[in-house]
Amino acid sequence: MHYWNGEHHEGRGAPFTLTNPATGEATGEYALADAADVRDAVAAAKAAYPGFKALTPGEGAAPQRRHAPAHENRSPHLPARGKQQTGKSIRLATEFDVPGSIDNARFFAGAARALTGLSAGTYWEQSTSMIRREPLGVIGSIAPWNYPLQMAAWKILPAVAAGNTIVLKTSEMTPGTSLILAEAATAAGFPPGVINVIAGDGKEAGETLVTHPDVVMTSFTGSTPVGRRIMELAAAKGSRVHLELGGKAPLVVFADADIEAAARGAVAGSLINSGQDCTAATRAIVAAEHFEAFTDRVAELMDGVRLGDPAVPATDMGSLISLTHRDRVAAMVARAGDTGATIRTGGEIPTTNHLGEELPGTPETTAYYAPTLITGIDTDAEVWRDEIFGPVLVAVPFDTDDEAIALANDTPYGLAASAWTRSTNRTLRAAADIEAGCVWINEHIPIVSDMPHGGYKASGFGKDMSQYSFDEYTQIKHVFIDQHEDPHHAWQDTIFTT
Repeated sequence: MHYWNGEHHEGRGAPFTLTNPATGEATGEYALADAADVRDAVAAAKAAYPGFKALTPGEGAAPQRRHAPAHENRSPHLPARGKQQTGKSIRLATEFDVPGSIDNARFFAGAARALTGLSAGTYWEQSTSMIRREPLGVIGSIAPWNYPLQMAAWKILPAVAAGNTIVLKTSEMTPGTSLILAEAATAAGFPPGVINVIAGDGKEAGETLVTHPDVVMTSFTGSTPVGRRIMELAAAKGSRVHLELGGKAPLVVFADADIEAAARGAVAGSLINSGQDCTAATRAIVAAEHFEAFTDRVAELMDGVRLGDPAVPATDMGSLISLTHRDRVAAMVARAGDTGATIRTGGEIPTTNHLGEELPGTPETTAYYAPTLITGIDTDAEVWRDEIFGPVLVAVPFDTDDEAIALANDTPYGLAASAWTRSTNRTLRAAADIEAGCVWINEHIPIVSDMPHGGYKASGFGKDMSQYSFDEYTQIKHVFIDQHEDPHHAWQDTIFTT
């Protein structure tokens, strides 16, 4: 279940059982990567770096171009592997995860040959300055379990497009699709050691990777507390970090919004991947005159979402990632109810869906949770302030546009947001005043390879995807070429006059 230097390897760590959280079935067992495995993977990446760095952009882009079709050839196997390890619906895996990762491969195959910088020119008398944009070296990346395939693509593709080599640590719960991506890279012609994938826990494998002296940068996607720990570890050796952390995305529905569109956007945006998405809509902030109509429609739409076996194409929403995580989500909702909030719909661990169909397994073996809408809360409530990471939407009303913007920004996070309006002025104000790395207008969730993804505030810093991602994976070198024929240079008179 590990892949380095172009070959599969058995781990030397503790045994780990893979479980399908939507059925409760054990789907395999493997040995986690231990510290020695991490060191071997980093050694492979370090050995491959000089030769890979020496390739011209055109030479480096060649395997990138072949990677997309090689990845696509394996795409029939990816959705099943994804839903088996994450519990997500086969439709989401097939129509969202796989096409997005293939498009990432296509984008970076071209982007690798279009790095930008200041033009060469004379910026000091009788000289020429130019910019070199160079790779960093060995990148250590840590990807989360919620989108294991797409996160692997987001980490690997820009790093290698910029000329780096990489060791990616996947979550121990979801190693399968990342390994397929690495196999596709080898089939596409990437040299052995350029792309390496290990699966292990954060304490041993993750911290060994971050602190390894040959890893010059860590790219991490995950929770804010873990991101802060990675910053501490990286700071001890003075290496770079790139962090995409938690989110608590607002969905602002202004008085002139299309309420049906906003309600549908809120349900889709809050339930995608069972709400296990850092950009998911979690806080609906709704003009008071539309609050009742909006929440009634959201509750109606949520009640019609079909829970069930992710392998069944008719299933709208599968399970959460694990029983432990399901219980955490359920506990947060229960505490909100205990403090006076209104659970408009959901708020329970279901055994059947809205059609009366029995869900797989039992609440003791499978991790389903009902789509949930909460109203009647104070903005100091836990469910308003903390990331739930489940299929839960909290809604509050507002009276003025100033209040709406203030509520949208009333969070330590700033990853994504949306605003719903027909007004040009409100569109431009929301775009300017909401503190988030992405602001959608009259939509919530679409992410494209050509545009950057990254946060403000406690949601981290740095960008995934787009040309902007190369700012994370390259370093800028100023080259100064003196063109004086006279050995006497005027500025030297400040030091000596002979």
